[in-house]
Amino acid sequence: MLKLRTLLLYDYIYIILSILIILYSYTYLNIIERHSKYNINDNVVIGYIDKINIDGNKLNISLIGKEKIIISYYFKTKEELFSFNYKLGDYIKVIGNMEIPKEGSVFNLFNYKQYLEYNNIFYIFKAKEINLISKNNKIHYSIKQYLITKMDNINKSSAYVKALVLGDDSEFSQQLEESYQYNGVSHLFAVSGSHIIFLAVILLWLFKQFKIEENKRYFLVILIILFYMFLTNYTGSVIRAVFFFTLLAINKIYYFNVKTTNILQLVLFVSLLFKPSLLYDVGFQFSFIISLYLVINQDLIINNKNYLKQTFIVSLIAFLTSIPICLNNFFSINILSPFINVLFVPFVSLILFPLAFICLVFPFLDNLMYLFISILENISLFISNIKIGELILIKPNLLIILLYYLLITIFILGIKKKKYLLFIPLCLLLLIHYNINYLNKNDYVVFLDVGQGDSIFINLSNKGSILIDTGGKKDYREEWQKGNNNYSIGINTIIPYLKSIGIHKLDYLILTHGDEDHMGESINIVNSFKVDKVIFNNGEYNDLEQELIDLLNKKKIDYLKNINDLNIDKYKLYFLNTDIYDNENDNSNVIYFNYNNIKFLFMGDAGIEKEKDILVKYNLKDIDFMKVGHHGSSTSSSKYFIDTINPKYSIISVGSNNRYGHPKDSVLNMLKNSRIYRTDLDGSIEIKLNKNNYEIRTCSP
Repeated sequence: MLKLRTLLLYDYIYIILSILIILYSYTYLNIIERHSKYNINDNVVIGYIDKINIDGNKLNISLIGKEKIIISYYFKTKEELFSFNYKLGDYIKVIGNMEIPKEGSVFNLFNYKQYLEYNNIFYIFKAKEINLISKNNKIHYSIKQYLITKMDNINKSSAYVKALVLGDDSEFSQQLEESYQYNGVSHLFAVSGSHIIFLAVILLWLFKQFKIEENKRYFLVILIILFYMFLTNYTGSVIRAVFFFTLLAINKIYYFNVKTTNILQLVLFVSLLFKPSLLYDVGFQFSFIISLYLVINQDLIINNKNYLKQTFIVSLIAFLTSIPICLNNFFSINILSPFINVLFVPFVSLILFPLAFICLVFPFLDNLMYLFISILENISLFISNIKIGELILIKPNLLIILLYYLLITIFILGIKKKKYLLFIPLCLLLLIHYNINYLNKNDYVVFLDVGQGDSIFINLSNKGSILIDTGGKKDYREEWQKGNNNYSIGINTIIPYLKSIGIHKLDYLILTHGDEDHMGESINIVNSFKVDKVIFNNGEYNDLEQELIDLLNKKKIDYLKNINDLNIDKYKLYFLNTDIYDNENDNSNVIYFNYNNIKFLFMGDAGIEKEKDILVKYNLKDIDFMKVGHHGSSTSSSKYFIDTINPKYSIISVGSNNRYGHPKDSVLNMLKNSRIYRTDLDGSIEIKLNKNNYEIRTCSP
């Protein structure tokens, strides 16, 4: 024991362990080839239910069989949905088909396939039939199911009780999630270090009342919080917090006298050894980095006896050290979040978190908790609606992330030594990062994968940013999400993508026409970005367009219709107007754009009749890039039209396995002399432009 104590006092051991475990985790996840125990041709899987999630009419089950696998099933009727009564731990047989998960199809955004593979999940099993083999007989699943059932029976506060006790915030509305994330307080609803410490302190106090010896008290608490890791599905922040408390307790019990910073490095080693995928887990990254900086700077916190000052310093350090992680994953920060956290941290930690556990035991206190929840939600929504404090910054590379941490460390050191001018380098980096697009001379056109809809982004470096169409809510959810009521292609795809490339505002939002799959997300876009002008098509305004116009009037945003052209510096977009038609599709804005003799034609949903009129009125030949009309429908893209304009590349924006059968074989046959790109097969398509040339890259799903 003496030799062990002596060995544990050497700092370099922990540095070596940290480097080794990071290298091991990276190698394990990215270099070592891992294979599934299942086969793509398997049509039956058997295992027990580890997790259940129902969203709309979509059922997701995390099943543990030969290995963990995701089961996906769609309820066919409401009766089937309401009669579903499988529980955690139930042993089931599932009949269906294996599918390889899709990778991210939009540049810079979340890659679902990679995420699953990091967690040793290689397939999604599309279920046709689910049969029960035997009911659960595992005590740990029985306890977890009992807690979930109790939470479901809490009337008003159930979503918050689940979030604060089990770390499950899936029942928060999209609006609230956005609000908490915008204000920089979403971390408060993830079970983390403060929650574990709260539980541990309460348990230690209770065991003390029963006259249990101190060492035994600690070991009992360790066993309980280790089980709590299971209850919270082994989330990264909980793993970090539980292992940290466990090692701190062992350090105290056996008088090892290991420095807290070294214990935290040992936590990194144990955590990644236990679960290598935590290396890329955003929650774990937040939890570990923030904890590291708080531990290193604990004297700065302790020396301030005032509670509000302590809270602000903790919030400031947490905010600063989370900046690079936020920018790498969410592409924005709110510089007011340290001040907002001063208000929210005590509210959540001292009121809502204890109340969540109390409500679990005494459900009649639901109304009291809901009163505090309502206050919190209204404050958060009010602050987020003001729309001040947000900085949108382009996705940083590794070098920029390391530079951020260097300057953040210098800034915090300046606070400790009261040399406040040391904050200037960090502010300069933020300023340069915020304006980095002014140094970027690349122009590009991106056809975004928005499922069964259209959305095209044109960036002309510092001259203008144009979004043509926004995709839509209804069709995308029907085809891709099948009942996921919280999903929005604008909020979950278009807005994050634009942020990731550093877009702060849109000079023009052009809507080809009023169908939902082309403008269904326009209100979300206008609410998220400063938009200078909105351009509508010819014809009467429909209900969707009128709803947007009401918002534009409220925000005092200019809007136009029936225009002929749009001048952007030396470039011009031509609107190929012909006539007013009796249908929304033919009234689509059709746009011609010539970039240094590279010709683009965006057809919207224009049909064959309008194609004929365009050829009569305009001289169009040898188009380089054509956005195919109406997603490859047989009502567009006549042979005469295609032969006349002779496209070199044809881009079809279309949803995977869509119910319309787009694109039609007849259209594909007519386009066979061009190189065809499809968003369902190729994902998003980017054409990077320079003086007289271009480069094409795709983000294949």
